[in-house]
Amino acid sequence: MSERSHPVSSEGRSRRHIMLPAGLILAVLVGWWLYQRWTHVSTEDARIASSMIEISSSTSGLLMEFPISSGDALTPGDLIAQLDDRSARLELQELGAQSDVLDSGMDSVRSRIEMTDVDSGGKLQAAKSKLTATLASLASAESDLEFNRNEMERAESLKERQIIPAQQWENARNAFRQSEQQYQRASAEVESARAAVTAASAGLTQLQVLANELSGLAHEKERLALAMERKRVQIDDMRIEATRTGVVDQTFVEAGEYIVPGQRIALMHDPSDIWVNANIKETEFRHVKPGLPVSISVDAFPDQAFAGEVLKVGDSATSQYSLLPNTSPSANFTKVTQRLPVKISVDAPPGLLRPGMMVEVAIEIR
Repeated sequence: MSERSHPVSSEGRSRRHIMLPAGLILAVLVGWWLYQRWTHVSTEDARIASSMIEISSSTSGLLMEFPISSGDALTPGDLIAQLDDRSARLELQELGAQSDVLDSGMDSVRSRIEMTDVDSGGKLQAAKSKLTATLASLASAESDLEFNRNEMERAESLKERQIIPAQQWENARNAFRQSEQQYQRASAEVESARAAVTAASAGLTQLQVLANELSGLAHEKERLALAMERKRVQIDDMRIEATRTGVVDQTFVEAGEYIVPGQRIALMHDPSDIWVNANIKETEFRHVKPGLPVSISVDAFPDQAFAGEVLKVGDSATSQYSLLPNTSPSANFTKVTQRLPVKISVDAPPGLLRPGMMVEVAIEIR
């Protein structure tokens, strides 16, 4: 009896046709997954980051203007906040008036110095000239006095020996007395001339007094100039302007509030300066090096692919920055895989990606 072959049912053929492609697809997916695991380090613990700029006031005052709100684009020089600066401007005007008064006082002292210099200089020169003349007269009188003294002594000696008449002796004595009087007058004139020189020299002392007064006014002028500059800086600080391009993320005050130094009034960031902060498992961290290419997918834009590059790798695990200690003093211990931060650049149009957005990164290590 010959064996009869049983034909395969249509249901079995359909199942085979379905399972074969499914198995191929599954094999391709598993192979791709294994390939990715071998050639890439991937993580979902990543987000967009940027330099968040905290805007605060360095002075206190009433907030008069606050024209910004969340989402506003800022460029350097745009007004962020204006504090009430009326009192500071009045104080600056008062300091300016005091400076003008000082200028007038300094001009007056300079004029007095000039007049005193001319007057005392002329008097001192005349007094010195007169002193020189009187000293010459005194020297001449002293010489005449010495000559007439010798003549009188010789005449007295001759008179005692009766060699000369009494009349000749009297003439010598009278000449001596006249020369004595002349010497005394010359001495008095010298003392008077010296007193005149001393009096004229006192004008130089007055010049020094005036110079010291002018120096004191100059120091006061400098102090006022510094006070005015400090007040100008305070007025400038009361007008808070953007120092760089950015977007306002959040505001914390309203117009009409009183602001104190250091108070946060707004938060902004530069949309052109963004990157990705990713936390990589320590078991995979050894493969990550600066310069490696990175594929980035953003949850907010699932249909777009972004490219990047590893910029920096962290030096310590993220657990080291935790407020709570990561070690337990008890004997209980659970080993947890730590993560280390990695900074990654991202190529994206400015303003498309926002700080805080969640992303997935795949770092190509092979």
